[in-house]
Amino acid sequence: MTVTPLLLLLLGLIGTHATIDQRTAAAMAAGLCKTRPTDLIFIIDSSRSVRPSEFEQVKVFLAKVIEGLDVGPNATRVGVVNYASRVKNEVSLKTHKTKAGLVKAVTKIEPLSTGTMTGLAIQFALNVAFSEAEGARKSNEISKVAIIVTDGRPQDNVKDIAQRARDAGIEIFAIGVGRVDMSTLKQMASDPLDDHVDYVESYSVIEKLTKKFQEAFCACSNAATDVVFLIDGSKSVRPENFELVKKWINQIIDKLDVSDSKAHVALVQYSSAVKQEFPLGRYNNKKDLKDAVKKMAYMERGTMTGQALRFMTDFSFTQGARPGVTKVGIVFTDGRSQDYIGDAAKKAKELGIKMYAVGVGNAVEDELKEIASEPIGEHYFYTADFKTMTQIGKKLQINICKEEDPCECDSLVKFQKKVEDALQALTKKLESMSKRIALLENKIV
Repeated sequence: MTVTPLLLLLLGLIGTHATIDQRTAAAMAAGLCKTRPTDLIFIIDSSRSVRPSEFEQVKVFLAKVIEGLDVGPNATRVGVVNYASRVKNEVSLKTHKTKAGLVKAVTKIEPLSTGTMTGLAIQFALNVAFSEAEGARKSNEISKVAIIVTDGRPQDNVKDIAQRARDAGIEIFAIGVGRVDMSTLKQMASDPLDDHVDYVESYSVIEKLTKKFQEAFCACSNAATDVVFLIDGSKSVRPENFELVKKWINQIIDKLDVSDSKAHVALVQYSSAVKQEFPLGRYNNKKDLKDAVKKMAYMERGTMTGQALRFMTDFSFTQGARPGVTKVGIVFTDGRSQDYIGDAAKKAKELGIKMYAVGVGNAVEDELKEIASEPIGEHYFYTADFKTMTQIGKKLQINICKEEDPCECDSLVKFQKKVEDALQALTKKLESMSKRIALLENKIV
């Protein structure tokens, strides 16, 4: 076929368009999964029971998790503690500012090949690896996470030191391999254990945990959400516990990206009546928001949870709420509702509000489950004591990514598939147009 100027122009335009699509795809793919700022320490067992080839597989696992992180001085910092009978600080949180440098450092780690002093390694992480001198950050907004990988039974005590580490705000994931002692994994890990304890049969399949940890650190930094707290201020709560509730609210606010364009928060207190403490959009920074929560006065009467739920759907999410923004309701109660909650709870979920239900003390678990969104296990929480509410605050992860939002980690694969499909469709169009142009040229000739 003769290539005419018309066809050359067409090829050029379509070729340019395809190149732009590919560049756009690459640029978007590079930023799809923004991980929330974290100080992360890997604590890896290299005792004599871990063969050299198996230790290489651990390093591959570390490198793959790191590849999914947003590494940088102001993003996620990563350290690696290597242990056997002794402990070696292989990579400090302050050492590597780039992903490439970090991965290269991991590949150079050698096994120590002696005993298994896991407690000593956790102690080292708490006292040294997570210290400011080694690059850890003081801010409460920076999560501190330790991932322990071990295949044996510790030769020292892990229970007490792991508890001290958790009390210091370190979230611990425990990965066991092969003949590992499962009871000590559970002693080390944070609650809920189902989320923080993993087991694999051998080091050869440890890579299958990569996706779990990439998703665990994934956050949608650019997502907007409207959050309404619905707080039980009935007389059964008692004043000293009501102060703990306010601290718990602020613990959750600390985890939100509060700003004019991102997270907006409203607070409603209820007892026999309902009172809006402040509406959505009034405070657009964490300091003002937390100060307003601290000023909330205790109502101290009955427990009309159904009435409060109706107020939330009819007023809180209509006054100041933004169209098209994810809506989240967090209901806290310490007792049985004195009115019917079924219809109001159902309406809230039908309106698309993602409902979390949190109960303490005499709260009725069936009512909490009726309020909570599906899957209920991820949206309903209960503790017997107000003093342990902070543990619920750690567990309650508000997912503000819309299901179709491309900042969800696993959507990277879906997005790439869409790009490939688009390019294939583009190629077919090009072939079709080429044939039509050829026919046109033949008619002209």
